[in-house]
Amino acid sequence: MSFQRIFSTLLFLSISLAFISCSKDIYRENNKAHKKAVKEATATIQEIPKTKVELDYDTLSITDEWVGTTNFSVRKPNYVIIHHTAQDSLEQTINTFTLTRTQVSSHYVVGRDGEIVQMLNDYLRSWHAGRGKWGNDTDLNSASIGIELDNIGSEPFTQAQIESLLVLLKRLKWKYGIPTANFIGHSDLAPSRKVDPSTYFPWKKLAEEGFGLWYDEEEVFPVLSSQNSTSIPLSTADSLPSNTLDPVLALRIIGYDVSDEKAAVRSFKLHFIQRDIESPLTETDKRILDNLYKKYL
Repeated sequence: MSFQRIFSTLLFLSISLAFISCSKDIYRENNKAHKKAVKEATATIQEIPKTKVELDYDTLSITDEWVGTTNFSVRKPNYVIIHHTAQDSLEQTINTFTLTRTQVSSHYVVGRDGEIVQMLNDYLRSWHAGRGKWGNDTDLNSASIGIELDNIGSEPFTQAQIESLLVLLKRLKWKYGIPTANFIGHSDLAPSRKVDPSTYFPWKKLAEEGFGLWYDEEEVFPVLSSQNSTSIPLSTADSLPSNTLDPVLALRIIGYDVSDEKAAVRSFKLHFIQRDIESPLTETDKRILDNLYKKYL
């Protein structure tokens, strides 16, 4: 083998290895910055509060004596909030979540092919929920884990994506003991601002797996028996008599912020009806609402 051929082969291998190395380290700087931020946050947690004497009785000092205790733990997430990214790709979302100026993040991002990208330790507080309210909780960022699904918001979610999501939800529910009712969407807690994860999201399927609640279809859509004893399922319950709790109170019991009633109704329909979301509640919708709110008591 000639020297030139050997040199060419070595050069090709060097370039290939460099390319592979760069591919693996594409997020090297992001991860380095993340470690620095975690270190700074850890330093804040480790800081020992100063007493009045140590602060020379500064007007803002309140601690007379410091006595440390070992009876504590880190934050425990109690909700999972699901979003769609409304962006063009997984890579674009990751870029958005790693830019300081965007001031937005999430614990997990799930790609269309089912790839799960974790961007924060579960115990850290991500910035995904923003201004919102669920029940009496007005700081969902502090109480939740955020999951973003790579989806522009006007398309179905892929099977691989939902399968990966279910695996992730199973792990989170088991690890943190998150109640079944506390798997919700961004639109649920921010009805006047958000519509994600859209009407395409399979909330019923998630509920069947134990993540979120769903209504009892056999009660909302009863069957009538014809003269020849053949059961005929009703396609609509609009003609049935309505005997429901005041809808606004029912929505509030579930957790919705009803300060804007129209927005609350839209968010409820986004999650549980998934059609005609801009229209008022029909009699069928009210029967579904009446069936659901009792599950949240």
